[in-house]
Amino acid sequence: MFGQGINFGSLQAAGVVVDFLLIAGGAGGGANVGGGGGAGGLRTSYGSTSGGGGSAESGITVADGTTYTVTVGAGGSTTGRFDGYNSGGQGSDSSIAATGLTTITSSGGGWGDAGGNQQGAGNAGGSGGGASSYNGGSYSGGAGTANQGYAGGSVTGSSGNWGGAGGGGAGSVGSNGNPGTIYADDTGGKGGNGLAVSITGSSVTYAGGGNGTLDTTQPTGGGGYHGTSSSSIGQRDGTANLGAGGRGGANPGNAHQEYGAGGSGVVILRMPTVNYSGTVSGSPTVTTDGDDTIIKFTGSGSYTHS
Repeated sequence: MFGQGINFGSLQAAGVVVDFLLIAGGAGGGANVGGGGGAGGLRTSYGSTSGGGGSAESGITVADGTTYTVTVGAGGSTTGRFDGYNSGGQGSDSSIAATGLTTITSSGGGWGDAGGNQQGAGNAGGSGGGASSYNGGSYSGGAGTANQGYAGGSVTGSSGNWGGAGGGGAGSVGSNGNPGTIYADDTGGKGGNGLAVSITGSSVTYAGGGNGTLDTTQPTGGGGYHGTSSSSIGQRDGTANLGAGGRGGANPGNAHQEYGAGGSGVVILRMPTVNYSGTVSGSPTVTTDGDDTIIKFTGSGSYTHS
């Protein structure tokens, strides 16, 4: 579907309208009984819903001779699989910019907080990071950005108990942590689910949050989750090009309990094939679906309309 054009140069009744999906980089989870990383913000004009329960936005009316510069946000990093006291890295923003355009930006995911000496609230972002409690603290999850993603989960700790909450996703809030015996299963919260968008011609679920501490339930949308044993690792990092959050860590000496980095974002444009100029940079993937052409950017680049 194609919305009403806004912000791209002059608004013209006969203008070409382009739909977009704009997802920022997901955040890393926190180490040492840490919270999960929040997913990157999700904004779209295709379908009926953007991230965080917001309505789909209007499409873009493109102007001849104008170059639309696309920036794809990187996922938030970790400082090392075995570092005991570091929060995850913040995800980076994704954007679409052009002359005469109010730049459209999706916000990077909020990092999950670390346990140990650094217990605390998750950070705000496109979707918020999960909180962490180490031996008694009670903290809130990071806030999500309106119309982009949901908040991370919170924790209510007590003396002798530990746990990290799930990072928020584009489709739901991260689950609260469930503090208990250190390094025990199910002390963490599940990451918030992602949001399905069919802009490529098939349904893909994007921007899931990462699990906190030791939650082994896989969130939709590519968020990191924990394995059940050294032979069942699960998924450390958020899935690349889905803007997913990395999982929070527990015992850094066990591979199925380590914390993970966030996944990179993605930018997708969809327009009538008859109006597609063919002028792109940055090596995007170009496909067709019915009468439309889809340009998928997994790295930064541009589209020039003519």
